[in-house]
Amino acid sequence: MSSCKETATKKVTGDVEERKLNQINETLLHVEKSIQTGDIITRTGNDFTSESLRNLNQRNQTYSHCGIAIIEHDSVFIYHALGGEWNPNQKLMRQSFEDFATPTTNKKIGIFGFNVNKSIQSDITKTIYDLYNKGIIFDMDFDLKSDDKMYCAEFVAKSIEKGSHQTIHFPHSRIKELEFIGVDDIFLHPLCFKKAEISYKL
Repeated sequence: MSSCKETATKKVTGDVEERKLNQINETLLHVEKSIQTGDIITRTGNDFTSESLRNLNQRNQTYSHCGIAIIEHDSVFIYHALGGEWNPNQKLMRQSFEDFATPTTNKKIGIFGFNVNKSIQSDITKTIYDLYNKGIIFDMDFDLKSDDKMYCAEFVAKSIEKGSHQTIHFPHSRIKELEFIGVDDIFLHPLCFKKAEISYKL
């Protein structure tokens, strides 16, 4: 009898989780329609590494990772620098919004607009394509001085800084001798504004 109850409970729980997942996916589809080229997409991973990276942020520890959106043939792709087992070749990634924002490996996502004119946005996009085509790899040393390797926030910051012809700059954070750009240094920039935030609670 108890075995039957456990099976029934598991089925109910599974059905509830499936309904919540469907609701999240519907929300993501709706939000995706509002994304524009140049938007900053942030996320909070649900693994230990993401938690550690999130804690590096000195002002706001909401997010652990970020990338830049580009619309290509009516589809949203996120360009971002990622290391570890999720990206074996360590090169810059071009990933669909659906895969980037998946609830399977994330707890939350944020979408931020960036106030720049169309000319600067075009140059930022060209910079992103240039870095992607060069095969820039992930910077495990978090070294801002090197441009042949970049971590996520560094890639976003340098793409915008170069694309804006150095008219836009991002602040640097510091922990002892380590100087770096945190994810919060990106989305807390004065030209950046929040468009949407979705928390996944399955």
